[in-house]
This record gives sequence, C-alpha cells and structure tokens, in this order.
Amino acid sequence: MQKKTQDSKEKQYEELVIDVKSVVKVNKGGRQRRYSATVVIGDRKGKVGLGIGKANEVPDAIKKALQDANKNMITIPLADGRTVAHEAEGHAGAARVIIKPAAAGTGVIAGGSVRAILELAGVRDVVSKSLGARTKLNMARAAITALKSIKTPEQVAALRGKTVEEILG
Repeated sequence: MQKKTQDSKEKQYEELVIDVKSVVKVNKGGRQRRYSATVVIGDRKGKVGLGIGKANEVPDAIKKALQDANKNMITIPLADGRTVAHEAEGHAGAARVIIKPAAAGTGVIAGGSVRAILELAGVRDVVSKSLGARTKLNMARAAITALKSIKTPEQVAALRGKTVEEILG
C-alpha cells in the first residue's frame, strides 16, 4: 500500500532528460570519467523545475538531477491558462532567451531545451527566441530565469499601488 502512494507522488510530475554528457577529471593516476545529467520536470499546470546531477554512472546522475529539479521547482502564472502574461527575457552565461505571449492556436515555437521547459510548464501558446551561446544547460537556465521574471497583472498593480483595471486599461 505504501508503495502506491510513493509511486503516485513520484508520478506527480513529468520528467524529461535534456542532456547527458561525459565529464573527465584528470588526476595524477589518469583520467576519471563521470557523467553529468540535466533534467527538467513539470506538471503542465504552471510548475516546472530544472536539475543537474553528476555521478559515476548515468542512471545515478539522472536520479540526482531529478532530486535537484524537485528542490528547484518554480510556479509560473499562465495567462488564460495557455500562455505567458507578458514578454520576458532571461540570461545565463552567454545564452539569452526571449519569451513572448502568442495568440491561441500558435503552439510552442521554441527550440531545444527551451521548448522542453515551456511544454512541461504547461505553456501552450508562446514564441521564443534563443540568442548567444547554444549550450543546452545555459539555454535551460536562461529560460527558467525568464519564466521567474513573469508577473501577473495583480502583482504589477500591487507593486505600483494601482488597481488591475488601471494597469490593463
């Protein structure tokens, strides 16, 4: 009985492995090979997390990355339950990601790890542009940074000391 509850808790989020790469550390005795995994998890309802894990074996690295992704979950506000509220930009290293809201039926126009993050976050209509370095990890981090900066009209109104009607016009 306990196993089912644990399984249902683990299956709460969808997971996607963005990248698995081999990393090498050179010691006096020779090269030490390890694996680095980048994983994104999300519930397709506004929650998404990005995690990185390193281990001597690939499955262990993925498991560590999943734990890290669970720790780094963020909640994003979805406008009309399908798109982002406003344009947002994120930076990570030399990577830059611009995320713009789109009309209903547009779909997710994004590439690589940015697409995976937006889909698992539950964004259905969005346009994205990736600029600068195309490293999968930095693109993912830049996308998460952009999503973190999105605010609802209520939050903007509270910051400016106005009503939502004054903000939206």
